[in-house]
Amino acid sequence: MKNVVLSLVLTIVLTPNLPTAAAAEEDDTRPNIILLMGDDHGWEETGYYDHPHVKTPVLDEMAATGLRLDRFYAAHPSCSPTRGSVLTGRHPNRYGTLFPGYSLRPEERTIGHLLGKVGYLRGHFGKWRVGTVKAGSPTNPAALGFDEWVSHDNFFELNPPLSRNGGPPRIHQGESSAVVIDETMRFIEKAKAENKPFLAVVWFGSPHEPYSGLPDDLALYDDLPKKYTDREPVRLTSNETGLRVSRPLGEVLRERYAEITAMDRAIGTLRNFLEREGLRDNTLVWYCGDNGTPPSGVLASPLRGRKGQMYEGGARVPGLIEWPARITKPRSNETNAVTSDMLPTLCKLAGVALPDDRPLDGIDLSPLLDGNLQDHPVPIFFSSFGNRQRFKGDAKPWIDPKLQQGTTPLVKLMGGIPTRNFRNYHHPNIVEADYRGARVMLENRYKLVVHDTKDGAPAVELFDLSADPAEQTNLTEREPAIVKSMKEKLRDWQLSVLISLTGEDYGE
Repeated sequence: MKNVVLSLVLTIVLTPNLPTAAAAEEDDTRPNIILLMGDDHGWEETGYYDHPHVKTPVLDEMAATGLRLDRFYAAHPSCSPTRGSVLTGRHPNRYGTLFPGYSLRPEERTIGHLLGKVGYLRGHFGKWRVGTVKAGSPTNPAALGFDEWVSHDNFFELNPPLSRNGGPPRIHQGESSAVVIDETMRFIEKAKAENKPFLAVVWFGSPHEPYSGLPDDLALYDDLPKKYTDREPVRLTSNETGLRVSRPLGEVLRERYAEITAMDRAIGTLRNFLEREGLRDNTLVWYCGDNGTPPSGVLASPLRGRKGQMYEGGARVPGLIEWPARITKPRSNETNAVTSDMLPTLCKLAGVALPDDRPLDGIDLSPLLDGNLQDHPVPIFFSSFGNRQRFKGDAKPWIDPKLQQGTTPLVKLMGGIPTRNFRNYHHPNIVEADYRGARVMLENRYKLVVHDTKDGAPAVELFDLSADPAEQTNLTEREPAIVKSMKEKLRDWQLSVLISLTGEDYGE
């Protein structure tokens, strides 16, 4: 327990002192903030990383002129948990967002809550996936700190059905990334008219399957079906039935890459808009993915693994930051960083104090913007909760299940319904099985990966990512002391997280 307390103290000590809220309100140098996230957009699926097919000219320009984060990680290799980490600065297991479709808890403090204290206008646009977006939901964007939203409970395709500020969903005609950006620009115009700094969280529905695309975008990839006729078909959702089907890889990739290119173009529309409005210099734009490439999109990657796995291909994602007023020269950086770092970093830049009554897993990365951070000063931990049995039978819901029922339709059926319902459960005590599940400690060059085998014995792998980014050489026998130390730190961190999961962070 002493190690847990020490780790929590270090988290607080490593967070620099911040200006008061009053001082921040008088500071007109605070940046506007736009957080962009692709849905299932893998690390390698960009032109700037030399993908053999994908065309991403806007992201390539951002990489060439801004800050490229070459070792940026999603906090979890799946969507809902990662999105929760962006909002809270905490590992998702702390508050029960354990798997896709698990909501946040209403007691969490988000980047929306915190920036609202210092006068930011806050909007969310696109995929939410951490609760229902309907009015009255305790986990809709308003309840979690946003002033307005045009959002979907989950992912969406062309002509997306979106809810405006909790109202009934209605169809928005057009390519989905363009639709989301149009709503974002309208919000920014409002913030500018009110002379307020703004936080816009823009979470695209692309390139998540089932895939679709506009004719011109599809035409860019017309050669792919012929190139990959010899590959095994892939399984994904049918746009016609909402059920699983097998389709040729080339056809699937053609549609997937068309979605990525359309998303890229929408980001370009936003950047051009910021330039016209005189807002680009002092607007921080941060792009990332929510997890690695899914099985239906895996083609060419130097990284091991895919979405849902704890290897690099499952958790490492594109990471780009533009802020011309601060990042004046292009730069790439190989410092490890994670989506949990986003909240502490943005709070530092906005001049707002962090919560001091609960542990955070992220740290302030603002020195990275100036090239003054070479190593992540504390380890980054990952965990997929491995004790699903805790939430079966008479497990007590954290939130009334009626409030967790989704309203925005989508193509992919689950349980026979075209919407998504959410869940989160009480976890009143800790048992040994709660430590199970794939778990990772990343400490600068070394990465420890622990999996549970069928007989209950943990399988342990140690990789030196500086020499072996493809995670091919297991160093456990060669470096037993490093393995022992990292396993102990990982176990201590897991205990801290499980204490949070019981609800202790929220007090009485």
